[in-house]
Amino acid sequence: MNMNNEDIRFMQRAIELSKMAVNSDMGGPFGCVIVKDGSIIAEGHNSVTGTNDPTAHAEIVAIRKACKALNTFQLDDCIIYTSCEPCPMCFGAIYWARPKKVFYVCTKDDAAEIEFDDQFLYNELDKEMVDRRIEFVNIMRPEANAVFKEWAEKADKVKY
Repeated sequence: MNMNNEDIRFMQRAIELSKMAVNSDMGGPFGCVIVKDGSIIAEGHNSVTGTNDPTAHAEIVAIRKACKALNTFQLDDCIIYTSCEPCPMCFGAIYWARPKKVFYVCTKDDAAEIEFDDQFLYNELDKEMVDRRIEFVNIMRPEANAVFKEWAEKADKVKY
């Protein structure tokens, strides 16, 4: 295991944030800290129920704050410390943000034991679109593809 005293300190803070979420009735027991060059640049805890925002998971909250603080959409050279293995949404956001490493403590199985079970999302992703629990209807594809083509031909776009 590649962990040092700083890693322990930052993870302890993520765990403290998870407890704050529970004690403030903001959401589930999840906290996250984002570190760059040995300093915390952002932190967050689950705020789903307190903000009525289903995307307000600890990692998403912290990523938004970190990107704002760094004035960038990527977290190059950052380390994420999160109190639980990320759910599929947070996993995707982490990959889009491109940190160099993620430390976590509780696993998705631990989360499932307290009724935060994301397995159904993994199962849904494996299904054909027509077999998913929520109906997805593909409409107006030619119109949207015209915008995609415009993006593809845009000379001054910022790639990410």
